[in-house]
Amino acid sequence: MTEQTDVFVIGGGPAGLAAAISAKKRGLSVVVADGARWPIEKACGEGLMPDTLAALRELGVSIRATDGHVIRGIKFVGEDSEVEARFPAQLAVGLRRVTLHARMVEAATNCGVELLWNTPVTGISADGVTLAGGDAPIFVRARWIVGADGIGSRVRMWSGLEASKQRDRRFAVRRHYRMPPWNEFVEIYWGNRAQAYVTPVGMNEISVVTISGERVAKAVELEDEFPRLAERLRGAEVAGPERGAITMTQKLRRVQRGSVALVGDASGSVDAITGEGLALGFRQAMALGGSLENGDLAKYESAHRRLVRRPALMGRLMLALDGRPRLRERTIRALAADARVFARLLAVHIGAKSEAHLAATGAMLGWRLVGA
Repeated sequence: MTEQTDVFVIGGGPAGLAAAISAKKRGLSVVVADGARWPIEKACGEGLMPDTLAALRELGVSIRATDGHVIRGIKFVGEDSEVEARFPAQLAVGLRRVTLHARMVEAATNCGVELLWNTPVTGISADGVTLAGGDAPIFVRARWIVGADGIGSRVRMWSGLEASKQRDRRFAVRRHYRMPPWNEFVEIYWGNRAQAYVTPVGMNEISVVTISGERVAKAVELEDEFPRLAERLRGAEVAGPERGAITMTQKLRRVQRGSVALVGDASGSVDAITGEGLALGFRQAMALGGSLENGDLAKYESAHRRLVRRPALMGRLMLALDGRPRLRERTIRALAADARVFARLLAVHIGAKSEAHLAATGAMLGWRLVGA
């Protein structure tokens, strides 16, 4: 085990591995430690949007055609109406979270990142990181410490960056079903108490995630909440155990202090409804790599604030439909009446068009809502 490193990353999930790869590609020595064994599993929608795939390519992470299933767009399914739009250029990919993690571990290993699995971090200091050892704690000196340990980040607490604004805490449950996907879209079903996200992740497998603002996500009966989806899944075999998670919108006042920087969900998060958590974490990781190379975390703070603006805005707009069934149905009907509006919103959502297009698109939607 290395006794000294330029960068020590705490957390070996996608955001932590992305930060490690970004720093290593800039000539810094990097160690990653995680208390779990790999590959690390997590409940998520498992769709890699076009901007997520673009970020992975920049990091040098290769996603193969056989890893998952092509996704061509997004579809909203309401109680009485539905609307879909295709991505404007690049396609997306649905794949299991463990497959993504394996590809990122492969890329990190190939570029020389030292990976320590099943190695809990017990504390940090100005000089480095303390690890749990067999007979005695192990200390590794580090110039920079990166916290990539998720929503409940201990690094955030240890470094005094804990104060934040929290809202919209919601609960998610993911299940896999063995069956051929019925189309090449991520489908979002809107119910009265929850949403369901359906993502093809293989030629004979789909991922279904239910998310609710109440602690009922696990108890959501598809037949009651999403009858059309339940009919689609009738008779399909559940593949493996279900997994639960918490998703929330969380904004920190600061994401760096001294020699410590936070990345991914540890640095604040957007609700899973956006599907942008991975892309956001990867872009943050690349910005952080440049700041570590230049020795200036203040630049990372500014970049982080800019990067989170669009996903946070789109998350607020989508959550405005949650719990407002009449507004939601009117909105879906309005979008279905002119699918160009939904296509424009999707282009802004994935970063293919700037936020400047949002105002004009909102005006178009407003006219449609009047007549919906």
